[in-house]
Amino acid sequence: MGSQKRIAKELAELVESPPAGIRVELADESNLYDWNVYMEGPEGSPFYKGTFLVKLHLPIEYPFKPPVVSFATRIYHPNVTNDDKGSMCLGMLKSDEWKPSSRLSAVLQFARQLLEEPMPDDAVEARIAEQYNNDRKRYEEIARDWTRKYAKA
Repeated sequence: MGSQKRIAKELAELVESPPAGIRVELADESNLYDWNVYMEGPEGSPFYKGTFLVKLHLPIEYPFKPPVVSFATRIYHPNVTNDDKGSMCLGMLKSDEWKPSSRLSAVLQFARQLLEEPMPDDAVEARIAEQYNNDRKRYEEIARDWTRKYAKA
């Protein structure tokens, strides 16, 4: 029961004063554990002018287990799987690195920060990470193209 109280509190804080470029709502009003997060591509990134739907799922054991964060909008990024799951690789979300004191606003800010500064050394898409490191211009062209195609503003 304590977890529901904490989730409701964190949700209220995020709805009332969301981090820059982020809007949060419940995916279903009757379920506190599934959120829709609308994330704007940061200015200066190839994702700028795109809005990405990010799904945040909280386990019943939250805050003792980390949330699951995935992109419902397709995105060309080394840290997000290039499939319909859109799983995001974030160090802080790994079970062994997660801390119950971590806040969801920090998770979302970190996820958005990754749009600005991918972490190719912690990639789930090796080919995209390699392109990011070796042919940044081409990586940004494809990322911009995908943003236009999938991330409707």
